[in-house]
Amino acid sequence: MTISKSNTLKINYFSYAKAFFNLMKPRVMSLVIFTCAVGMLIAPEKINFLDSILALLAVALGSGGAGALNMWYESDLDSLMTRTCLRPIPTGKLTKNQALIFGVLSSLFSIIALYVFSNLVAATVLTITILFYVFVYTIWLKRKTPQNIVIGGAAGALPPIIGWAIAMENISLEPVILFLIIFIWTPSHFWALSLYKTEDYRKAKIPMLPVTSGIKKTKLNIFIYAIALFPIALAPYFFQFSGTIYFISALILSSYYIFIAFKLLKEKKPLLEKKIATRLFGYSIFYLFIIFTFVLIDKIYLT
Repeated sequence: MTISKSNTLKINYFSYAKAFFNLMKPRVMSLVIFTCAVGMLIAPEKINFLDSILALLAVALGSGGAGALNMWYESDLDSLMTRTCLRPIPTGKLTKNQALIFGVLSSLFSIIALYVFSNLVAATVLTITILFYVFVYTIWLKRKTPQNIVIGGAAGALPPIIGWAIAMENISLEPVILFLIIFIWTPSHFWALSLYKTEDYRKAKIPMLPVTSGIKKTKLNIFIYAIALFPIALAPYFFQFSGTIYFISALILSSYYIFIAFKLLKEKKPLLEKKIATRLFGYSIFYLFIIFTFVLIDKIYLT
């Protein structure tokens, strides 16, 4: 069976397109789009459907551009880690120069597009988000301090503020609280991952907390952040922009988060530690998605 030249070209184009798509960190991008959309949809002012879709696409492109620049800068580390060794640059599907050009152009175009389809405030926050993620987290903090994910997590927490700004052209208390939920959630989420991928980080010489301070201290910090997340997650109710539906959901979800973190803290057997850490990591993703879903559901129910 022979493959025609046209089919070969189609396969090559598809392979390139898939590589560029993966370069944009689609899983991270999906979470960015979702939390941004929630920030936009809970805002009192509503914008028309087309403008909202175009604005969200601009934010998605900005997230993808930042992800591409992250992979460009960290390609040497990615090749050393089992979690990242199959990314486009380590596998040779794309070159570093291609990733750099794509990341820069995508980031610039996304900012311009958001300004055109939305407003200056939203475009400014998107610019800050991209710059913070690339320069503060990726280039400055990640290889230098175990607090990299604590400080750098601010970039991943900004999308709800962008979403709110798209609709309102300002920043208010509501999106700031949503920002704080993601900001406080981020360390426990990534430290849970680092507990069962410690050897990856050690091999790549990335100073994640288990590498620099040990398993015990990491588990303690995860537990502390899980407790700190509890009142922040309930804050939307107490600041009266979410109601009973959200409050009950956040109470149950956050209590279970603390329960798993406490179970991890008390566990001393390495194999069970990794199992619980994996479970906590998976639950943390589910937790954030459901928390933001109930913010939206509650807002729709209230109005």
